[in-house]
Amino acid sequence: MEYQWFLQKFEAFVGVNPWTMLFAWLNLLILYLFLKKLAFVPLKRMIDSRQKEIDDMYSEAEISRTDAENMKTEYEKKLSEAHSESEAILKDAQRRALLREEEIIKEANDEAARTLKRAEEQIELEKKHALNQVKNEVSEMAISIASAVIERDVKAEEHSDLIDDFINNMGDEK
Repeated sequence: MEYQWFLQKFEAFVGVNPWTMLFAWLNLLILYLFLKKLAFVPLKRMIDSRQKEIDDMYSEAEISRTDAENMKTEYEKKLSEAHSESEAILKDAQRRALLREEEIIKEANDEAARTLKRAEEQIELEKKHALNQVKNEVSEMAISIASAVIERDVKAEEHSDLIDDFINNMGDEK
């Protein structure tokens, strides 16, 4: 008896009644189902949606990073190609400049040779012209001297032939 009395006092003090406990559990179950339907499911959807957005952002960031790396590699490749191409263009320009330089020098040498040849031809013409003038002067002088010595009239043609022979023989002695 004492034991039952103690149990009743304890039950009254703690307040554990099986029917109350059953109703409390049912209330808790109903509250759980109600919250699950109204709060947990939408909250889970929102969290899943947010997680999907975050995953998509990470995925897009990874794609962007990969694209950026590809673009960087492509840029470096194009830069290298441009550098190689500029070196090739520079070498070609230097080669063409050397060829042009050689061509200009050759043209200048050819022009100098032509000018020298023309000068030599001109000198030769002047020499012949001067020689003819000297012949004419010597002829006239010789005719005058011969006329005075012989005191007769020498034909200019005969005398000219004699003088030409004399001058030609004189040129051969050199």
